[in-house]
Amino acid sequence: MTDGSPPGDDPAPTVLAVDDEPDLVELYRVYLQDEYDVRLAKGGEEALSRMDDDIDVVLLDRRMSDLTGHEVLSEMRAAGYDAQVAMVTAVEPDVDVVDMPFDDYQTKPVSREEIRTLVAVLLRRAEFDEQSQRFFALASKKAALEASGLTGTDEYEQVLTQIADTRAEVDTTLDRLSATDAFTELSTNAP
Repeated sequence: MTDGSPPGDDPAPTVLAVDDEPDLVELYRVYLQDEYDVRLAKGGEEALSRMDDDIDVVLLDRRMSDLTGHEVLSEMRAAGYDAQVAMVTAVEPDVDVVDMPFDDYQTKPVSREEIRTLVAVLLRRAEFDEQSQRFFALASKKAALEASGLTGTDEYEQVLTQIADTRAEVDTTLDRLSATDAFTELSTNAP
C-alpha cells in the first residue's frame, strides 16, 4: 500500500479540525492522533483548500476571522463533499441552525473524551443510509435548540415535523425491506 499501512489494514479515518485558534486545533490533534489521520486548518480558507474526498469527519468552528463555519460548510456541501461535519463552537445555537447542513453541534469547551466520542459517533453515523443520516442530523438540531431553550419557535416545530417525516420514511423503507426479505425467504424455501 502506498499510505504506509501494513497490507490488509484499512487506513485510519481522516479528521479535518478547523478553527482559527491554532492552540485549539493542535489540541484536537493531540486528542485524536492515536486513532485517526488528523489534518488541521487554521481558518475557513485553509479548510477549503485542504478538503478532499478522503476526509471522513470535519470538526468546524462556527465563528472564524476569514470565513464563517456556515460559509465553509455551504461551500463544502456545494462542492459535493459528504464528510460528517460537527460544528464545534462557542456560539450557542439559535434558530439559524435549522438551515445549516451539519451533522452534529457541540458547544465549546469540549473535553478530550467529548471530541473522541463525537468523532466515533459521526463515523458510525456515516455507515447508515441517507435517511438515517438525515434523521440523526435533525435530532442533533432538535437537541441544540432544546439546549438553548428555543422550543417555542417555529423553527423548532419545523424540525419536529421533519423528524416525524424522516422517521416515517425510514419506517416505510424498513417495512419494504422486511417484506422483500420475507418474500425472498419464502421463495427460497418453496418445494
